[in-house]
Order: sequence, then structure tokens, then C-alpha cells
Amino acid sequence: MYHWAVSPRWQPDPDIRRGRSVVWNIHAHLVFVTKYRRGALTAPILGRCEEVMRDVCEGFGATLVSFNGEEDHVHLLVHYPPTVTLSRLVNSLKGVSSRRLREEFWPHVRRYLWGGHLWSPSYFAASAGGAPLAIVKEYIENQKVPGS
Repeated sequence: MYHWAVSPRWQPDPDIRRGRSVVWNIHAHLVFVTKYRRGALTAPILGRCEEVMRDVCEGFGATLVSFNGEEDHVHLLVHYPPTVTLSRLVNSLKGVSSRRLREEFWPHVRRYLWGGHLWSPSYFAASAGGAPLAIVKEYIENQKVPGS
């Protein structure tokens, strides 16, 4: 299943990245909810939020593959390297976006904020992409054990 990723004969795939000692393809689906699910997000705020989050991702060597949201939450699909701790990336995404959006849209967002927080402290994260878990499990279980 994955042996082709390190073979010189593998077909190029833009999602598969190479480092000095690693070949990787890690995606995460993230959801951030506004504090108390207050409907503070508008179309212009969401547009700016995407720009800010794209810049934060680039600073980590990650890529914001997809972004969208509604008035009380945002969804992100992030492609990130194995050198990045997901919790650190999330903290930066939420912290920088909160600070920038509060600065740039203060007259609007101040009505929705308590204690200066835009985002709820919690978030949703799920691994995304690649083969379904059942296929990966089957692939691992079907490896040829030497001498069997």
C-alpha cells in the first residue's frame, strides 16, 4: 500500500511530501466554534479569517487546503508536516485569527465577545484522507512474516 511512496518508480502525488528522512501525507479536519456559539462571523470576517489562517499555516510549513464556515463556526482542512504538533498549530490558528479579527472588526465583534475571546477553548480535530482504516488494518495484517 505505502511501499510505492519510497520507491523511485512511484507516481508523483502532490499530497505526498518528502523530507530528508520522511515521506508524509498528513491531513486534519479542524472545527473551531465561536465562544458560546455566538454568531459573530460574517462573510467579510470569514474571508479575512481564511486569509489569516492561510498565512499561519504557511508559517508552519502547512497548507490550508480548504476553508469555510457559518456565523458560529469554521471548518478547515489542513495538510501539515510531521514536524508540527497539531495542538501547537491549532493554538496559533486560533490565537492569531482571534487577535487579528478583533483588531480589524472590533465594532462588530465586540458585541459578541466576553473577556476578549473569539473562539471557544475547545476544538474538533479528525485525521482525514488516505485509505479507510479498515483497508490500512487489512494491509498491516497481511504483511508477509518471515518464515511463515
